Amino acid sequence: MALPLLPGVSRDRNIGKEKFHKSQHWGFCNDVAMLVDENKPGVGGKPLPGQKLTPKYSVFPEGMGSDAPAWVAFDKQVLSFDAYFDEEVPDKNQELCRIRHCKIYFYLEDDTIQVIEPRVKNSGIPQGTIVRRHRIPLPPPCEDQFYTIDHFNINTEVTFYARKYKITDCDQFTKNFLRKMGVRLNPPASQPDDPYTQERQKILDSMTPFHPYERIDTLKQFLEHDGHVLRFFCLWDDPESMFHDPRELVLHYYLSDDTIDIKEIVPVNSGRDAVPLFLRRDKLPKHAPIGLYQPGTITNRTVLNVLGNSVGNKGRYILDNRKTGAVHQEFYKDSDLKIGAVINVWGRKIILCDCDEFTKEYYRTKYGIEDFTPVSYKAPPPPKREKTFPPYTGFGSEEDSLCSCMGLVLKPPAKDFKKFLEKDRIGMESNILRFLAKLVTDNPIDKDRKFIISYFLSDDTISVFEHVQRNSGIHGGKFLERGRIKKPGQELFKSEPSEYFKAQDLYVGARVCFHGHNFLLVDADEYTLNYMEKHANEFSVADVGVILKKLKVITESRSQEIRQLFAATDPDHNKVIGYDVFRNLIVRITDEAFSDHEMMTLGRYYSVKDECEMDLHYLLAVAQEQLKKNRFENFEQLTAVLLYNDREKCGVLPREVCRPICKSFKLPLADDDLQALLTMFEDDDKQVEYKKLVDGLNWRENPIPVFQTIKNEDDWTRQPPIFHVKEIKYLPLLDDLFGKEE
Repeated sequence: MALPLLPGVSRDRNIGKEKFHKSQHWGFCNDVAMLVDENKPGVGGKPLPGQKLTPKYSVFPEGMGSDAPAWVAFDKQVLSFDAYFDEEVPDKNQELCRIRHCKIYFYLEDDTIQVIEPRVKNSGIPQGTIVRRHRIPLPPPCEDQFYTIDHFNINTEVTFYARKYKITDCDQFTKNFLRKMGVRLNPPASQPDDPYTQERQKILDSMTPFHPYERIDTLKQFLEHDGHVLRFFCLWDDPESMFHDPRELVLHYYLSDDTIDIKEIVPVNSGRDAVPLFLRRDKLPKHAPIGLYQPGTITNRTVLNVLGNSVGNKGRYILDNRKTGAVHQEFYKDSDLKIGAVINVWGRKIILCDCDEFTKEYYRTKYGIEDFTPVSYKAPPPPKREKTFPPYTGFGSEEDSLCSCMGLVLKPPAKDFKKFLEKDRIGMESNILRFLAKLVTDNPIDKDRKFIISYFLSDDTISVFEHVQRNSGIHGGKFLERGRIKKPGQELFKSEPSEYFKAQDLYVGARVCFHGHNFLLVDADEYTLNYMEKHANEFSVADVGVILKKLKVITESRSQEIRQLFAATDPDHNKVIGYDVFRNLIVRITDEAFSDHEMMTLGRYYSVKDECEMDLHYLLAVAQEQLKKNRFENFEQLTAVLLYNDREKCGVLPREVCRPICKSFKLPLADDDLQALLTMFEDDDKQVEYKKLVDGLNWRENPIPVFQTIKNEDDWTRQPPIFHVKEIKYLPLLDDLFGKEE
């Protein structure tokens, strides 16, 4: 029992309430203040005494269905109903009422309705959209409400603006949707036919005119073959030309309307004017030329004057279905055209010599023709004269002199720009092959001179620098300017282009001659060796597979002897030998058939890999040098982002978190160097101490002096490193050559 509302007895009803808003009942409509809605709830959204609010979820309970708005969930979804209505006809005796069939469309996205009547030919009634799309109010006395989906069902009536529509059926989508909404569908009703329309149809069916119009239907042919064209290659032997030369033509037959046009192929420098068409598009008669017909002679239909002008000076005309006096012309059809046939083109005899693939497939499908042997109509082309060029004059480069002979307009020699973009320096990839070389000479002074030969892959140029040696009496530095170098032994003034040194000509152990100076390549840097092994398909001396095949051919008959030689060099049975011993054995076995580079490739492939730790101090020096060159100074922001990602504030982060953050700041470091740095600063739990990492990279506050041993690709004084492979595992080599020993 509720307590009476007495002071001190009743409790505060607002305890626990959070919403105290009042509903807006008043508003403006057409700038007039009026009551908008009187069914809104009271304070805080609670209903007033005796008020029943409309539930939010009418059919489905809360949580079922999509939460998207109606204009999104029901976009392009329309319910379609078949209906009809009766319309009175008070001004005609033949019919008292007229039954008109229509379609009712209900748009689910906004509850709008549209009524459309299908158009009937010669109905005399304005048909189409009867009710445009909008929300339709209910009939009185509920005109303040609108039609919803609940008002529609099969075999029911709806009233739109005082006109009653009888719904007889709906489509399958509408039935499925209404069933999902919980609507029990009524059985469909039959649509009655309009009696006056049926009477009119009976009269039309009973009429049989004595002289029916002839129907010429070309629409079907056009729709089936629009865009389908047969193409034939033809030849016309023009007898009236001065030199009696044949003329090549292309005939097009349009299947959509049986018309033909012909184009002429005018050769270059033939002296003839190039015209758009040899024969404009039209039907081509078989027996032409013929005499001219009077205007009106050739028509589709023949008109007869039955009575003349004897009755009231009025004539009566009908069509002649017998076509008396009609002129019949024969035109070329697709069945008349075939390879080898001769057609008459207004008095010119043209031979059909060949056709395209579409034409062959068309005749193969329709007429079953399989023989499409072309008629040879083209004379064999004259032998092409080989273009000869004058010898090189000595002025400028050979390519520039050759371009002056290619045409009247002088053009500079074209450069391989694609190769330049692919092989130019990109980041840490220099694309420069460097070799250590010495002079091949008997002069004791020149024997000790060392040279750095650099081959630039971007433009196939070579530069030579001499290493500076103190107290040698020879000034080091640039020895040969960068440029392309010709191979020795070639004639200077000749028509053929000269051969230049390529990257494949340079390898360890090769002897090259640059402008009279003989060099022996004795070593290469690590980048050169790695590049040549990575591109082994271009450098055979760095291809382990090719080298093993070559070695197998030489040693296949002496497998047991070679195994004993290798075993004799390993008295301790460690299964490894030194590189010098390995090299001497290969030289002895192959009789010096292998170059030094091939032996180095074998040694590197079967070498014992040393797992040495990288010097952290050296790695930080290299990293600081790169950061300083690229002016990277965002160390405070980098620390702040790393600290933000450290949720537990323990000073460490996983490598998978640190690496993307460093990449997002665009640190100018190679990916391998960044991975090595992150590994150096990992603790025992494989977590990166990011504060020490940033402090080590901060070249402003913690600079590290630059070592002289830091790699500098632009420093030409740097010598390639000495080949550092020390020990070779010879058993895998023997197994690859002769198979595993049983």
